[in-house]
Amino acid sequence: MARALPVWLAAAWLMSLSTIGFLVVPLLFVYLPSPAMAGTLAAHLFTAQTYLSVACGIALLLAVRSQRCEIATMMAARVSVWILGGVLLALLVELGVAPHIVARENLVFWHWLGTGMYAGQWLCALAVFASLTAGTNRPSPLAETDSGA
Repeated sequence: MARALPVWLAAAWLMSLSTIGFLVVPLLFVYLPSPAMAGTLAAHLFTAQTYLSVACGIALLLAVRSQRCEIATMMAARVSVWILGGVLLALLVELGVAPHIVARENLVFWHWLGTGMYAGQWLCALAVFASLTAGTNRPSPLAETDSGA
């Protein structure tokens, strides 16, 4: 179980970012009656996404530093940089960019900056997931047995 936990956490982080940012929020702007209503709901969803990103990031950092997790400990330093980068971007979007968007200050600039930071966070989560799953594709020495042939 401890071996697979970082992969599941990275998958949850990556897929939640993908679903919220690239599917749900665009659909809000298509199907809700007004852009203001869609923007308000999108802000709430992005706040929830930030909490999820921070929770997954902290859990991933704890998991990759655990001595019981062979996959993650082999690449803990490299993966930790991507995790910290993604969490930092999530917090910067929520605490630095989102207030300007909600206040409708220079909306085009802040929206593009937030979108870029969200995409950066998605790339960090993708890098973590790819690194951890690359480690699972190698056969385990315990799985290799002599067939007796």
